[in-house]
Amino acid sequence: MIRNAKHEDLNEILKIYDTARAFMRAHGNLNQWTGDYPGTGDLLGDIERGNLYVLEDENGTLCGCFALIAGIDPTYGRIDGGSWKSNAPYAAIHKVASSGTRKGVFAECVAFARERYTHLRIDTHHDNYPMQNAITKEGFEYCGIIYLANGDPRKAYEWIK
Repeated sequence: MIRNAKHEDLNEILKIYDTARAFMRAHGNLNQWTGDYPGTGDLLGDIERGNLYVLEDENGTLCGCFALIAGIDPTYGRIDGGSWKSNAPYAAIHKVASSGTRKGVFAECVAFARERYTHLRIDTHHDNYPMQNAITKEGFEYCGIIYLANGDPRKAYEWIK
């Protein structure tokens, strides 16, 4: 089951992000989500805006989380080495993380997003090969390089129904 995250979920959500950071480091992605990003402030903001979602297993235990944000994402305004396939309204999937206790979390996030939107964008770090593979497996097409607010580059992908 996927539902909006609640304030009382925060401690479990933070543990999921800690697990995801450890997974990234173990798989050669040393530079994405450094420090405590995404941290308490970021996540509380996403909860308040209704953009953060959690996945619960059949026992009600949280096994994943992600942000789904409709509207223009400023970091997607510039793209190098390619182009977006459409300028139509879209939603962006961000901050995807799994507890590691269940397979297919990303596919469930994407299915949830596709039930709500016909145009999706997502990006990831160039060292995050597991996420790049998951993104392309779900039918997203590579479009080019976008830049975060701090200037860090990310590989950008798009899916259109």
